[in-house]
Amino acid sequence: MSSRRIVASFALSSLFFGGTFVAAKAGLAYFPPLLFVAARFDVAAILMLAYVGWTTSGSDLFPRTRGDVAGILATGVLAIGLTNALLFVGQQYVSSAVASILYSLNPIMTPVFAAAVLSDERLSARGAAGMGIGLLGVGLVVSPDPANLLGGAVGKGILFVGAVSAALGAVLVRRADSDLSSTVRVAWGLPFAAALCHLLAWLGGESAATIEWTPAAILALGYVSIFAGVFAYIAYFGLIDSAGAIRANLIFYVVPVVSTLGGWALLGETIDALAVVGFLTIFAGFAVLGSGSIDTDALASRVRASAPASDGDSRVRDEPRGYRSD
Repeated sequence: MSSRRIVASFALSSLFFGGTFVAAKAGLAYFPPLLFVAARFDVAAILMLAYVGWTTSGSDLFPRTRGDVAGILATGVLAIGLTNALLFVGQQYVSSAVASILYSLNPIMTPVFAAAVLSDERLSARGAAGMGIGLLGVGLVVSPDPANLLGGAVGKGILFVGAVSAALGAVLVRRADSDLSSTVRVAWGLPFAAALCHLLAWLGGESAATIEWTPAAILALGYVSIFAGVFAYIAYFGLIDSAGAIRANLIFYVVPVVSTLGGWALLGETIDALAVVGFLTIFAGFAVLGSGSIDTDALASRVRASAPASDGDSRVRDEPRGYRSD
């Protein structure tokens, strides 16, 4: 992929994922939250499976190993399904800007699970410092008021758990070591995500009869399904394949900015000064975690080291930010 296409994929991923929070907030006026996300994945699954079926050869399309199955389940159930169910439920209580800030914590939470699940990786001193700074930022964003524990703080807590789910899902996907391409894995994972969200909606007593099928509702559903679903996934996972996971994940630094501006321009949302300080603190945590992980010299060394494996598995696995391998 050329440098121009890498830049375009980065911009599109940031824009589409950032817009998710604005569209979700708008759509929640017409959909129950869990049915909203379930319908999103119904549409995205159909389109994504059609896309990989059209563009992928039969030998690369179907899972063949336990790792493939484990990767699909980790992707669909945790990284996509449960994460987005919590995101849409939690966003009933907070603005799109705050939701995107809390969701962007998943790169900071990843080292916690990696240290426990991935035996060959542990949290470095820099990673621990970055995680601590990021969690301090969360405290500033959430700023729980005992008088408001049943209001916005509850939604913020749900969103934080969603970020944890995303981080755990990402680590389990890595542990699965699937041979499927990331795009194919997501395509197979989306039906599981849809099924999980339909089950949660049923358990929560949500009814399709309460959906208001207005033009605004259809527009919101179309955006989160197609632009923030299919197009965003294709751009993002294409970026991972071409630039590496570490650089691709830098989009999460931009997503809160996009959602903040979108919420302000389209929904009339505001964000208080303490939340802004929290966002800047989270960004500082990201910078500490990521600054040593995107060293181009180190990346080049890993590429050169992988050259002898070109006859077999030539894929280069990025070292997650804030980690060091023993």
